[in-house]
Amino acid sequence: MKTVPSISQECIRRLATIRHLALDMDGTLYLGSRLFPCTVPFLRGLEASGIGFTFLTNNSSRSRDDYLRKLKTMGVPATPEQLLTSTHATADYLRRELPGARRLFVLGTPGMQCELGSLGFLSCEDEPDAVLVGFDMTLGYERLCRAAWWISQGRPFIASHPDLVCPTDQPTVLVDCGSICRALESATGISPVVIGKPDPRMLAPICARHNLRMDQVAMIGDRLTTDVAMARASGALAVLVLTGEATLADIETLPAQQRPDLVVEDVGELGRLIHEAIDVSIYQYT
Repeated sequence: MKTVPSISQECIRRLATIRHLALDMDGTLYLGSRLFPCTVPFLRGLEASGIGFTFLTNNSSRSRDDYLRKLKTMGVPATPEQLLTSTHATADYLRRELPGARRLFVLGTPGMQCELGSLGFLSCEDEPDAVLVGFDMTLGYERLCRAAWWISQGRPFIASHPDLVCPTDQPTVLVDCGSICRALESATGISPVVIGKPDPRMLAPICARHNLRMDQVAMIGDRLTTDVAMARASGALAVLVLTGEATLADIETLPAQQRPDLVVEDVGELGRLIHEAIDVSIYQYT
């Protein structure tokens, strides 16, 4: 039976310097509609220690309010500032890198388009400043072709996240943003700029909002290909929880530079390690 790797002294030192946690949600804090028992005590412990946290998701299909309502229903109250979706990270990218882009040809859900509207962007059919692709359950052939046309005419091509399929327990395959983008890329020969996990730009709004260096942030998640990969690429502390997708056997297939810095059974164990690391740090400097 495989066991969780022991924590190194270097990792303990880094844990003591962490000021903010980026928290994946499904598979990390809850599974489907079931909140893990350790989640609320973990979050309360962070607040008591003065450590900030932001809930993070690649899913662009729902608005921020949708996620806030879901968290509240499960007993996790959160503010809008504590939730970052790939839609918000994409809007942040557009403001920084394409400040003149306000008119967007959007392949995405009504929730995504509404969210973009609240962030100051206009969803339009003609003469867009850029083409933005997300998860789109109402995608039709005509609009797919129109998106390809605008991309072929030189409009910036942006993807909110790279996921090829959306997880489901139903007997179907939910084609996600990454698969739609592959069709457009094949048709135009142009690759999109991809914003969501594992791209480090997903963490940029957190650092900017809280005036943090990346080495003061820890990314907590259950997926090696998105959560851990983004942390390693950005310089954040990479923490893998074993409550979701990845297993210890999966970790062993990766080269050392792609493995998480820390592996824990759940966020409850992570909370205990953080508090122990802080206590050790205080003891050493008193």
